[in-house]
Amino acid sequence: MPDTEAELTNKSTLESESKSGVYSYIVPDELFGLRIDKAITHLCEDYSRSTIQSWIKTGQVLLDDEVPKQKDKVLGGELLEVSIPNIRKGEWEAQDMPIDVVHEDDDMLVINKHAGWVVHPGAGNPDGTLLNALLFHFPENRALARAGIVHRLDKDTSGLMVVAKTEHARLGLIDQLVDHSLHREYLALVNGRIISGNTVDEPIARDKHDRRKMAVNMMGKEAVTHYRVDDRFRNHTLLRVQLETGRTHQIRVHLTHIGFSLAGDPVYGRRLAIPGDCSASLETQLRSFKRQALHATRIEYVHPTSGEHQSWERPMPDDMQRLVDACGDDNH
Repeated sequence: MPDTEAELTNKSTLESESKSGVYSYIVPDELFGLRIDKAITHLCEDYSRSTIQSWIKTGQVLLDDEVPKQKDKVLGGELLEVSIPNIRKGEWEAQDMPIDVVHEDDDMLVINKHAGWVVHPGAGNPDGTLLNALLFHFPENRALARAGIVHRLDKDTSGLMVVAKTEHARLGLIDQLVDHSLHREYLALVNGRIISGNTVDEPIARDKHDRRKMAVNMMGKEAVTHYRVDDRFRNHTLLRVQLETGRTHQIRVHLTHIGFSLAGDPVYGRRLAIPGDCSASLETQLRSFKRQALHATRIEYVHPTSGEHQSWERPMPDDMQRLVDACGDDNH
């Protein structure tokens, strides 16, 4: 899921933000109901519809940070990103920043992204992103759309991501994202006590009143989130969350919708939601925790070349672990 707040742009600013080669638009409401290829022809008037269809097929188009199908229709208000080949793509800067590589082979990488790291350059974040680091450590990825990045996490969400190193792997991973066979599991610490696991099946669309946010909306896209209780504390619950779909901010929106916002979430919750009866140590941790308590802890896929089933897991980073430990201490 992307850091939409940082990357949101509109058509009028594209000329000044074109260094990355990714053009961003907010889909106008008047395009409601059009197939995505037709909608893009209204926004990218210099390109034929067949060219645009090829971009969709090869994963160079994202609609609210998801790879759409050609038959998908727009509702208006979505964030549309089009990576136009050979448009200043080579100007992305390679920057020497460390990457936590969990797995690497000839075709792909699995990385453990730290919280606070924007995945892809955009308005407000022209460099210093994961993509810039990838180009330094894996310069051959410059030949790939988005330097091989096929999905994203919010800036302040930590955890596992897959990155392609070849075009064959990139297309194979995109296929798995589209058919939801690439599985991701998250750890989420929420405000309040949840008694048992359940499923949230509520459509999501961009919030009409605040373009930085998403919201449950009956006119939105299908979104299904499964959660189960991993640990329960006096004022919080640690959940394991699995997604059937991959909508922007899906976990944050769905859990807030059922009344259990993520601890620390500055957009969908109340970041300083400090219980009146909590311990001093928990209050200290809550005040110092500056992001949503969400970590992509496990990822599972079929290797796009070998066909081997692979899965990887990484624990919560130290800041989130300290917060969870303080919740546990608060029980006593």
